[in-house]
Amino acid sequence: MLVLLWLLLLWTAAGVAALAAFNLLFAKLIERLVPPVGRFMEVEGLRLHYVDTGDKPGQDGPPLLFVHGWLGQLNHFSFGLAALFPERRVVLVDRPGCGYSQAARSPTIAANAAVLAAFMDKIGLRQPLVIGHSLGGAIALALALDHGARIAGLALIAPFTHFLSSPFYKFMAEQGRISRWISAWLFGPLMSVLRAASPSNPGFAPETPPRGFWRGAGGLLPIRADALLAGAREIPAQERELGAMGARYATLKTPVSILFGSGDRLLDLKTQGEAFCAVAPQTKLTVIEGGHCLPITQPKKCEAFIRAALARQ
Repeated sequence: MLVLLWLLLLWTAAGVAALAAFNLLFAKLIERLVPPVGRFMEVEGLRLHYVDTGDKPGQDGPPLLFVHGWLGQLNHFSFGLAALFPERRVVLVDRPGCGYSQAARSPTIAANAAVLAAFMDKIGLRQPLVIGHSLGGAIALALALDHGARIAGLALIAPFTHFLSSPFYKFMAEQGRISRWISAWLFGPLMSVLRAASPSNPGFAPETPPRGFWRGAGGLLPIRADALLAGAREIPAQERELGAMGARYATLKTPVSILFGSGDRLLDLKTQGEAFCAVAPQTKLTVIEGGHCLPITQPKKCEAFIRAALARQ
């Protein structure tokens, strides 16, 4: 009986090691298919990956800083949206733990905003319009609340303004360190592939990923185990942080424009968009047909929204 128990433990350990090794090799393959497209800079002890079109003569008005969402990266914007603003300085950055940026020890919303503020100072990015998508919207709001003098305004696309009460987010928020590691390094990549391939993928539904999404828009990068682990570590503090931020929304002095897809199945228009607008001053809400990933599926409409937000500055 003892021998069988030892054999079972050895087989389990071997299986875990093999699965982790496979996922590591899978991540290396993804990185060959979707290599870095920008430069690297150390900010607050973290190595960040970013794209900066530069401060050039003839550029008009505020620069643009794009902040991606949960399990996203800067390719979501470089895929089709960022190039629509050739007259402006455009900066895209992988948040800590995302894309090719180093993960932070404290992956909170406030910590993300602090890193972005330091990043802006380091590259000389002054008074940008901050475009935040999904969780990037919450981080952009934290920038406005904690570092408001550094930015000109906010253009938020499907922003995450209040914590989700869904079973998935509750489960992710309550996971321990070991279960987060197991989820990310053993089962996360395969489950992510199956979820992404589903026609009911809430990240896009009722729309579908455009052709070229997996490589051109970096759709493969979040499937890496280390990216999944970094994403899981972001969730536990969000309920507390968003609750505290919600109590401060009425104090916002920064102009805020919000764009939502009427069919968004990931973040609800009423609880995330309309509820925010009810308490935050100087906020304008625009609703169009579409899902959650509007910067990827509808870049032209996002461009029009951003230009309208610039006109409000």
